[in-house]
Amino acid sequence: MRGKSPGPDASAKKQAWKKSDGGRQRSAMGSVLSLLGAFVATSMALGLLFAGLLIPATGLAGASVKGGVKEFDDMSGTLTENALSQQSKILAKDGSVIAAPYDENRIVVPSSAIPKVMKDAQVAIEDERFYEHGALDQRGLARAVASNLVSSSTQGASTLTQQYVKVAAQRAAIESGDKEEAKKAVAQHGTDAYVRKIKQLKMAVELEKTHTKDQILTSYLNLVFFGDGAYGIEAASQHYFGHPAKDLTLPEAATLAGVVNLPGSTDPVHNPKAAVKRRDIVLQKMIDQGKVSEAEGKAAIASPLKTNVTNVAGGGGCQGSKYPYFCDYVTDWVADQPALGANRKERLAKLKTGGLTIQTSLDPQKMSALDSNLKKRVPTGNGADVQAAGVIIEPGTGLVQAMAQNAKYDVAGSNHFSTSVDWVRSGFPIGSTAKIFAIVEAMRQGRAVDSTVNVPAMNGTKDGRPVYNFTSKTFPGQCGQGAGNWSVGNDHPVPSGPMSLSKATAESVNTAFGALVASLGPCKVRDTFKLMGVQARDLKTGGWRDIRRDPSSIVLGSDSSSPMMMANAFATVAADGKYCAPRPVVSIKRANGKPVALKVEACKQVISQQEARGTAKIFTHVFDSDGTASDAKLADGREAFGKTGTVDGSLHTWFVGSTKQLSTAVWVGRGFDNKNPIKNVSIGGKHIGTFLYGGDIAAPVWKETMDTISKGMPKAKLAEPDEATKQGDEVSVPDVKGKSEADAKSTLEKAGFLVTVSKQNSGDVSGGQAFKTDPAAGQKLGKGKKITLYVKP
Repeated sequence: MRGKSPGPDASAKKQAWKKSDGGRQRSAMGSVLSLLGAFVATSMALGLLFAGLLIPATGLAGASVKGGVKEFDDMSGTLTENALSQQSKILAKDGSVIAAPYDENRIVVPSSAIPKVMKDAQVAIEDERFYEHGALDQRGLARAVASNLVSSSTQGASTLTQQYVKVAAQRAAIESGDKEEAKKAVAQHGTDAYVRKIKQLKMAVELEKTHTKDQILTSYLNLVFFGDGAYGIEAASQHYFGHPAKDLTLPEAATLAGVVNLPGSTDPVHNPKAAVKRRDIVLQKMIDQGKVSEAEGKAAIASPLKTNVTNVAGGGGCQGSKYPYFCDYVTDWVADQPALGANRKERLAKLKTGGLTIQTSLDPQKMSALDSNLKKRVPTGNGADVQAAGVIIEPGTGLVQAMAQNAKYDVAGSNHFSTSVDWVRSGFPIGSTAKIFAIVEAMRQGRAVDSTVNVPAMNGTKDGRPVYNFTSKTFPGQCGQGAGNWSVGNDHPVPSGPMSLSKATAESVNTAFGALVASLGPCKVRDTFKLMGVQARDLKTGGWRDIRRDPSSIVLGSDSSSPMMMANAFATVAADGKYCAPRPVVSIKRANGKPVALKVEACKQVISQQEARGTAKIFTHVFDSDGTASDAKLADGREAFGKTGTVDGSLHTWFVGSTKQLSTAVWVGRGFDNKNPIKNVSIGGKHIGTFLYGGDIAAPVWKETMDTISKGMPKAKLAEPDEATKQGDEVSVPDVKGKSEADAKSTLEKAGFLVTVSKQNSGDVSGGQAFKTDPAAGQKLGKGKKITLYVKP
């Protein structure tokens, strides 16, 4: 009854309600306040936006609206559009992709590379009036306001322009490291959501003043995530359908357009049913909006989902590359290019985000030949626990054309040598391949190709083998022997006395080279290692250092270097003495096509043309019938020079050789911690009954590879050294034995030689008398050449 006071029952019910639903009441009150706040914020936004954008400010009632208009007009609308992170491409010589490093798998393309059907599909599903409205869609905005007044969240009325701004703003914040701002850029609730909307609306307004609709749509399609690791339309098309975006069909375009809104739930790889359902919605909208005919649309709806999922070769890094070790090498090289950043971290970031095109020198055909021959002879995981690596370098450029090893690439392990260790660039004792540096220095000091060296007679035994004991008297000074003897033996009996440099090289006579280096000066030979770019691995720092000063390292290669450095040293000789630092990269272009200025060490002449030709001439005899690589002579009479190398215990064996066009080094040995001699083992179907030598596996791998990769190439001849280099000036070294030091020196100088005196307490002469020369008496030597006079103290 109207006006009647409530009775006791009504009062009790009210109290009970308060007690039982107090929490709900407070919640309801909170919701009301939230709605009120939302209403106020939305009203302000509408006042600002409608007043500032849709109708003139003049004539509006209320100073608050006019103030809001000014506040909106004064707000910054600058959108930071950073260059999009996109994949780089590392290309082989033939243009095939070695790897595509990226943080985001994206390939930025121009508008012309995106077909109209893709643009129509995206507009149809996300903003059908995109080409008709400005930065704001009034109809959509009104609809969103109505929804927001009865909801605690902000429904989107976003145009494609606003969506682009939102994603771009979030990305810019993430790249700047501002996590809080990145969070605000996509806020959906509370004050942050309204502030975000207003800021991004202003940005959208300004963007539409400076960009065409097509520019905005193209930027959007290049930016957004399409699921399953694919960013941007080009990468998405290639990933899902195996072809460029320009070739997208109607159902494919509709599928991709449908993915953008919920890429984690509708991508066609992981959610094919959801992808089809979403695709069909897009297609129906395209029909409704007249973007396709009903017949075309219905046919596309009836079509099955057809994907051709294609992953990027080496996508994200080197582990997925067909050539992972070479990819690592390129990555390291790029990280040292100052034009790509201030430090290695910045340069590596540029590699993964900058859309670089890196053209390398890797030749897939040469790579295939080296890799297959290497693994045929030394299979991966062989029972003998023997490893192998090889590299091919082009003389005159330093460009690395192939590198292979028989290890499985694995970055998951903890042991350095069981992960991605790169044996091609690691250090191993080089054995007798080191003898090339002694010959180069001999040529530099004026020794003729046809000159001889005195092989000393054995004067002791070690481990039951005859040896010659070199002492500090033979090797004095910084690079000398020091205390004790250096015992040197040969692999076969060798007579003492004069021996030609060619024969000593062909047979790899250690005692002959000991005597030769002693006469040349071991420190000078050591300097030649460095001159030709050969250093030893420093295991403590992981860097490189000069070869050790002891005779064993300088003469017999007991110190370590890499297959790459050794191949390049022989390449220097093949290039007539021109040294070019090894490198894997020919050129780098930025995403805009502009070339990157590369930091490349200029090639330089480190030994003379005639010195190089004389050296090569001597090392051709390694293929002679009495040479250590007699079975490795190249097919069809192709000229080459080379050298075997074997370290004590056969832990490391080598063959390094070169033609005029290609230099190849092959190493076979222990790459892990196994220190057992390689002896009496079976490797790749070949039984090694005694110790493994450089001529057993390394040389055959070299020959098989060089024969294969040289087919079709011109038979470039090794240039002959001139007569002066080969024979000198036909002046015989006088016999000065028994003469006083002064007389002997004078006699030699009158014959036209440069004389260095070495005091040694040996020889069957009296003190102060000469007992021999090196080169020996009777040998023909060019005038002006250096000669060592040995005098008894």
